[in-house]
Amino acid sequence: MSLFAVINNIMNTFSSSLLYPVIILLVALSLLSLILIGEFLSEYAKRSRDIENLESTCFTVQSHVKESNFKAAADALRKIKQNYIVTAFSNAAAVHLEKNRIPAIEWVSQEYEIKMAKRLEQTRIITNIAPMLGLMGTLIPLGPALVALSQGDVAQLAHNLMIAFATTVVGLFASAVAYILTQVRKRWYWQDMADIDYILDTIEAKV
Repeated sequence: MSLFAVINNIMNTFSSSLLYPVIILLVALSLLSLILIGEFLSEYAKRSRDIENLESTCFTVQSHVKESNFKAAADALRKIKQNYIVTAFSNAAAVHLEKNRIPAIEWVSQEYEIKMAKRLEQTRIITNIAPMLGLMGTLIPLGPALVALSQGDVAQLAHNLMIAFATTVVGLFASAVAYILTQVRKRWYWQDMADIDYILDTIEAKV
């Protein structure tokens, strides 16, 4: 047996051994995509933005900070009623504002920005990985399918083609769901960061 034949056999064996792990991963990604849809809907239900509340509260906070009344400024900051991320940031920032630790508030805002990026990472990874796995699941069965075609084994040919097409569809489904969730959440989090930056600028303006 020639060296090329040995290498070819190794590659075919390795490629074929990846089929079931790829299928399992695709099924897992599809289930995860469905779970993420549920999380997305839950997150959507919790979102509410009141611009008037944000502006009036920030004005009150700014007035108290100007007077160096940080306790009253912190109490006012806790009254912000916005999206849950902005509200959570406000409550965390109020703890530091009450003690006049302004640099710590900027650090908290950066922590929330990292949390948002981490949240987007999950769906971004699925968006990129799912089509790759779908392509692998398409190409791997084509080798046995061609062998079955050359031998006239129609049943085996059909079986391998069904696997190839199914993995493509599943991969594209998981990727499409993750892509849509990523794009919508990205817009949400840009808005949340704009509100957080506004609060931060308000606190720092008169310090």
